[in-house]
Amino acid sequence: MQQSDQPVLRDIVLIGGGHSHVGVLKRFAMNPVPGVRLTLICRDTHTPYSGMLPGYVAGHYSYDEVHIDLSRLAEFAGARFYRDEALGIDRHSKKVICRSRPDVPYDLLSVNIGSSPRVGDVAGASEHAVPVKPINGFNQRWLSLLSQLENHDGPLSIAVVGAGAGGVELTLAMQFRLRNEMKKRGHDTEQLQFHLFDAAPQILPTHNADVRDIFKRTLQQRGIKVHLGSAVSQVDSQTLKTESGESVQADHVLWVTRAGGPAWLKDTGLALDEGGFIRVRDTLQTETDDSIFAAGDIANVINHPREKAGVFAVRQGRPLADNLKKLALGKPVKPFRPQKKWLALISTGDKYAIASRGDRSFSGAWVWQWKNWIDHRFMAKFNDLPPMEESAALPDTGAAQNAEEASQAISAVAMRCGGCGAKVGSTVLSRALGELRPIERDDIIIGLHAPDDAAVLRVPPGKAVVHTVDFFRAFIDDPYTFGKVAANHALGDVFAMGAEAQSATAVATVPYGIESKVEDVVFQMMSGAVEVLNEAGCALVGGHTGEGKELALGFAVNGLIDPDQVMSKGGLRAGDALILTKPIGTGTLFAAHAKLEARGRWIDSALASMIQSNKAGAECLNRYGSKACTDVTGFGLLGHLVEMTRPSGVDAEVSLGDIPILPGAEETAAAGILSSLQPANIRLRRGIRDQEKWVKHPRYPLIFDPQTAGGLLASVPADQAEACVAELKSLGYPHTAIIGRILPQDETGPIEPITLTD
Repeated sequence: MQQSDQPVLRDIVLIGGGHSHVGVLKRFAMNPVPGVRLTLICRDTHTPYSGMLPGYVAGHYSYDEVHIDLSRLAEFAGARFYRDEALGIDRHSKKVICRSRPDVPYDLLSVNIGSSPRVGDVAGASEHAVPVKPINGFNQRWLSLLSQLENHDGPLSIAVVGAGAGGVELTLAMQFRLRNEMKKRGHDTEQLQFHLFDAAPQILPTHNADVRDIFKRTLQQRGIKVHLGSAVSQVDSQTLKTESGESVQADHVLWVTRAGGPAWLKDTGLALDEGGFIRVRDTLQTETDDSIFAAGDIANVINHPREKAGVFAVRQGRPLADNLKKLALGKPVKPFRPQKKWLALISTGDKYAIASRGDRSFSGAWVWQWKNWIDHRFMAKFNDLPPMEESAALPDTGAAQNAEEASQAISAVAMRCGGCGAKVGSTVLSRALGELRPIERDDIIIGLHAPDDAAVLRVPPGKAVVHTVDFFRAFIDDPYTFGKVAANHALGDVFAMGAEAQSATAVATVPYGIESKVEDVVFQMMSGAVEVLNEAGCALVGGHTGEGKELALGFAVNGLIDPDQVMSKGGLRAGDALILTKPIGTGTLFAAHAKLEARGRWIDSALASMIQSNKAGAECLNRYGSKACTDVTGFGLLGHLVEMTRPSGVDAEVSLGDIPILPGAEETAAAGILSSLQPANIRLRRGIRDQEKWVKHPRYPLIFDPQTAGGLLASVPADQAEACVAELKSLGYPHTAIIGRILPQDETGPIEPITLTD
């Protein structure tokens, strides 16, 4: 990831991970602009390349071959990746409104979210048709259809609405794949029927007559029934009807026509065309707002209208990136003129394709091989990421809205105060924290609701106090998500003891910069943290924030507990079953993430695990009689288990094969990508009996892997273990497993307390 000592002066926010924006990320990665920060907001971590989607459907490509990993690309570009969906733009405040996180401020904004079929225009289509866009949603339905073939026997009818290049190509690809799958299962392929519908009088209306003739013959030869000249008027669960009165039985209906922009664009005040697409000028700036750009399918370049084709989105990437840079640096932007003719390579399901450009065409298996080469070369630009060159140039301070503010921010890099002079300003803090709504508890006498030099808490009669502290630097570029993980991690020790969280005091380090940027980082981070604390019933009562080079956050947490209900590390009993509530592997995965060696979906799974609270899990373990529990964190699974066996005076047997592992962790560990804390944890191998025989086991490195916000490791009576696991799974811990058993201490044998099995 590109790091810069320059303070952030301008924020460029990208909504959507379309073809144009991946180009922007790549160009900024290879030539970053100091002082300019990119933020990508996208619901999906893997964005599909439309040119290879039919090949994926036909079975020629794997999922990873046709998807660009936005997590890796953003990390490579030094961009923040916010895993969320944009639902609006507040142009007055210059903020993006998101579904599941605080609003995201921008100085410049670009929209590249593609288009979606307007299924709402036809009765029943919203309920019974599958839109092909967004493509990730279609992928889930496509995989579901493939899985249905396992148990399906008998006729199967599929209708595709939209006979443009996309609809025709998708129809042929699906037919090719489904016929092959049916042959593998010994099913009669003649029972598979395809129908293609369009209101237009001909297929592929934007291509020349020769191309249309080739596809007419191909569709006829493949037995695909084409229905033209009458729009679809109604879709039911098993039937599709047209305006001409035709009725066709269809088990599945796919929608590849009538695309439009999302409804929320109407509330932005941006000028839209009749299809709901954003009207943009030759510079790709919107007609309405010079600080907002749009590209790809969602944009209508008013002076150069073109077909909604991926080739235009790809080619807009470079001018979009260049104009964003220019405007951020206070320089004039340049117009972009798209080509009038373009090459389209359209496949026929099998490894055969037709080339179409203007009034020319040619076809053959060699065209498919050519297309395959072009597509793989394109994908390699974004998935095979080269090393980056550092850039030390200072930004043009004229880009800042306030030149004096920019000058102060840049000069501040050279010399920063220490001691209390390094604290974040009170006005910045008050604004950032003023919007937060931490819960209030009756046992908090003095806290944030009435700030003082320290918080004052009341301890109810018969309760004891549990106190713990955790602090670490950010391991991910999203301060909101980081805040959630940091708070969850800090609460873990309290829950592992069987306690109720009462209060938390925060301590944070925030990179220096201009006030508005620092304020937003604090607000985003603490918003995530307060959400987690509130959910746990824990009141944020105070804290301290200072400046530093890297973002960091920690909490001192107080809890209350009945002294007779403590779950301690020393409570293991021989005969108990050993339970782990979450999968392990965060250390190796985030080490790989920093090296661009982790797939985005692996990081998604790890983050989902890390933000899951241990509160309900600890309460469940307590109900099933657990007397020993700990949260698995920095010392790794083995380190924390050894911490439990020694004070308990017992040994333990652990089955490596039963330990739940996060997706991708075995792969990254096998590649030798391990956390920097791993060597210190491996010293604990002396606690394993016959450890030499397990060194080559693929899961062996993972028992030393340091965890962040890991799960609970606990023992319960053996006769309660299965019921406890079942309830934990029902509570939302789906990977919970019995990973071993507690044994009497072997006082005559070796001193190693841990026995491994496979």
